[in-house]
Amino acid sequence: MRGSLGLGLLTMLGHAQRASAATGAYVPQGQKARRVIMIFLDGGLSHVDSFDYKPRLFADHGKTIADNTFNAAGNQSIYVKTPEFQFEPCGASGLMISDLFPHLRQQADDLCILNSLMTGHANHFEAVVGMHTGSFNAQRPSIGSWVNYALGSECENLPGFVALASALPYGGNAALSSDFLPGEYHGVRIRPGAEPIKYLNARRSTVAQAAEQELVQEWNEDHLRDHEFYGALSARIRSWEVAGGMQLAAPEVLDVAKESTATREAYGLNRAGAGGEIAWKCLVARRLVERGVRFVEVIQRGWDAHGDLKKNHSNNGLNLDQPVAALLQDLKTRGLLEDTLVIFTAEFGRTPANHSPNMSGRDHHPHAFSSWLAGAGVKPGMSYGTTDEYGIHVASNGVHVHDFHATILKLLGIDHEKLTYRHAGRDYRLTDVAGNVVKEILA
Repeated sequence: MRGSLGLGLLTMLGHAQRASAATGAYVPQGQKARRVIMIFLDGGLSHVDSFDYKPRLFADHGKTIADNTFNAAGNQSIYVKTPEFQFEPCGASGLMISDLFPHLRQQADDLCILNSLMTGHANHFEAVVGMHTGSFNAQRPSIGSWVNYALGSECENLPGFVALASALPYGGNAALSSDFLPGEYHGVRIRPGAEPIKYLNARRSTVAQAAEQELVQEWNEDHLRDHEFYGALSARIRSWEVAGGMQLAAPEVLDVAKESTATREAYGLNRAGAGGEIAWKCLVARRLVERGVRFVEVIQRGWDAHGDLKKNHSNNGLNLDQPVAALLQDLKTRGLLEDTLVIFTAEFGRTPANHSPNMSGRDHHPHAFSSWLAGAGVKPGMSYGTTDEYGIHVASNGVHVHDFHATILKLLGIDHEKLTYRHAGRDYRLTDVAGNVVKEILA
């Protein structure tokens, strides 16, 4: 009897996951974006070598200027460093984008570039966690977890928050954590390679596995009836449901061989090494959101360029540029960009000037950096915010990480001040007690 019941369990679990997760904790108002793809450049992209064009950096290379940023180091002056890449106006919008991203230049008219971001920490770990959670000093839920908690999942047999990561970012699992939110909202990591998800393929027959799962499910539910406030057990039960659904759906989603030759070539899937891996991540990201996954993050490590920035950024840009440009065009062609928000960001920028005159790299720069948004609800082909003539400090329309998060939530139809979760005696939110929506970039 149990074996016959078990035959249909995996399918039942998938439907249970959809029924339980489809209703979120928040009813969106004025929602433009239904899903998010976040492309994260772990290590810190140099804003003055990518999207923030500063002619004075080219003209004043090697010149000393007053150090009003790094006085704690005891220096009285710093040396201007010229950008390693040339800029040119792109598209009908004339957005300035450097040679670092030649393919992305072709999508310029879909981008909304923010050149005035600011963050709250100069260390990688804290800045990465801050960009993901809004908290620089204590672990909090990731933005992907908050979005799934608020809106619920649209997918039947897949998790609502997926991170495509060959390696975890500087913040480690903290960047994907649901923390005090229910465990079902934790990010699920998928890796490029022969086994993207460990233990995805059943190790025993479908009948045997289904019978085992059903038995464990019964025991867990019996135990939960006597411990109804045991959140960890509820999360474990849900994880079994998600795992059952993933065994049904994930193999098909991750099989990019089913895509057309033209699509695979557009993403650069035939490239070897890191370029092919990132192409796979970007293509899988589209396949995931296409099937209703609410929040997908594509993580690329390696942008920390203290030495030889040109080599570092050239290699990373070569790997990332074509797949991201193809992703934008693919989403647009399929009509998905209309209700998908694409985020392109790092944890901070890199210094426009250095303490030594011949330094080939750039250090961490939290005071000003560049990111961009594209897609649902965002004004395309525009730049917002400026920095000073050297790109050191924000000169106008500063956007703190809290403002960035508030704006992302707004595009998803969420009021960042109303999306809260009570924990340890207080109501927490992604933007803590700060954050202003950047209304000027909203379409």
